[in-house]
Amino acid sequence: MDEYSGGTPEADHLCVLVHGLWGNPNHMKNVAKALRDQFPPNKLRILVAKRNSGSFTYDGIELGGERVCLEIEEELALIRSKGGNIKKISIAGYSLGGLVARYAIGLLHARGVLDDLECKNFTAFASPFLGVRAPLRGWSDRIWNSLGARTLCMSGRQLFGIDEFRDTGKPLVAVLADPKSIFMAGLARFQRRTLYTNIVNDRSAVHYTTGITKTDPYVDMLKIKTNPLPGYDGVILDPKNPVSPAAPRDPEPLMQSVEKWAKRVPIIATIVVFVPVALLAFFTNAVIQTVRSSQRVKLHESGMAGIKIEGYRVNLWIKEMREAVEDTYENINNSQNQQYLGLSEDDDDNSSEDRHLLSLERKQSHPHFPTLALAPYQFSAIQALDKLGWRKYPVWIHNARHSHAAIIVRMDKKGFEEGWVVLRHWARDEFLT
Repeated sequence: MDEYSGGTPEADHLCVLVHGLWGNPNHMKNVAKALRDQFPPNKLRILVAKRNSGSFTYDGIELGGERVCLEIEEELALIRSKGGNIKKISIAGYSLGGLVARYAIGLLHARGVLDDLECKNFTAFASPFLGVRAPLRGWSDRIWNSLGARTLCMSGRQLFGIDEFRDTGKPLVAVLADPKSIFMAGLARFQRRTLYTNIVNDRSAVHYTTGITKTDPYVDMLKIKTNPLPGYDGVILDPKNPVSPAAPRDPEPLMQSVEKWAKRVPIIATIVVFVPVALLAFFTNAVIQTVRSSQRVKLHESGMAGIKIEGYRVNLWIKEMREAVEDTYENINNSQNQQYLGLSEDDDDNSSEDRHLLSLERKQSHPHFPTLALAPYQFSAIQALDKLGWRKYPVWIHNARHSHAAIIVRMDKKGFEEGWVVLRHWARDEFLT
C-alpha cells in the first residue's frame, strides 16, 4: 500500500480513500494503484483512511465519520508542516465507506475545512446510500429487517434504518440525505459526484441502494437488453441508456431447466450442511462484537478514545431547523427476494404524509420496471440525492459471484480482473484533477 499512498510536497490535490464494513486499508490498495498509475506523487497525494479498520467499522457511521474527519485534518496539518499546500480535495468511499465519507464531508463543511479547498470528486463504489433494508412488505419486512439490523451492532441498526439519530427522530441514512443538513451542503460542494453500482451478484448492497433508484431492472437478466458503454468490454453500461426490455423469448426447453437444477445440487447440499454451523458462529460473533463496539462507543463519547468529540458534534442543520463473519451475512441477505409496491398497502403504521408519498410512488411506477417496496424515508432520500446530480455507472461483473469485492479488485484474485475496467475508467475518464 505504501508504494501507492502519500505524495510529495508539490502535490496540491489530496484524494482520500475510505474502506467499507469489515474492511481495512489494504482493501483500497488497487483503488490507490489505479490512481497512482494516472497521477504521479507530485500531482496527487493519496490518503487511505486507517482509523476504522476491522471491527471498528461496527461502531456506526457517525463515529466512523468523525474518525475520518480527524484523519483528514491531521493529514492536511502534516502536509502544511512539511511545506506543502493542498488546494483541492477528492474523496472516494467503498461500500459502507461511502456513507462514512459523506458524514465526514458534512463535518468538514461545518468546521470550515472545505472553505479553503476546491472540492473536486466524490466517488462511491457499491455504497448503500439508501441503507440495506430489503424491499419487503408485511411480516417478512419486520422480521428480516429487524433481525439483520441486530447482527452488525450500531452500523447494522443504521444501515437497516431502525435507529433514531440523536434527537431528529429519523434514521441516520435519512438525515444524511436531508436537504437542510450539513451533509447535503457539503456533498453539493463537489464538482463531480460519481457512483458505480453492481447490477448482479452483489450480496452486500443491491442495485437499488447503490444506484439510488426505486426500480431494479436487473432482477431477471433474461428479460432485458443491456447497452454497454463502448470501449469497456461490456463491464460498464451506458449511463444514459443502460437497459431496455428484451424481446419476448420462447419458453426454455425442459431438459435445459433440468440441467440447470442439477448443477445447483452440490451448492444446495453445501448450504444444508454448513450454513447452520456458519450461522451459529456468525451470531455468536455478532454478540461479541456488539459488546466490544458498545465499549468503544462509550470511550469515544467520554472523550477517552483520542478524539475531542465536542469539536465534532456540530449543528447538523444549515438553516437552524431541527425536525422532531462476512460471507454468512451476505448469503442471508441475498436470500431475500425484493418485493414491489402494489395497488394498495396496509399503511396503518405510516403517517398521513408517508401514505401520500407511497401513493404517489405507486402512480409513478415504470411501465416495465415496477417500483420497489421501499420505506418512505428511502423514497425521500432518492428524490433529494438525485437533485444534486450524479454520474451513475451500472457495472456488470460477469466472471465473479462476489461482485461487491470484485468492483474494486479488493484482492488480487482470479475472476476479479473485470474490476480493473471499473477502476481504470474512474481514474482515466471520471477523475477531475
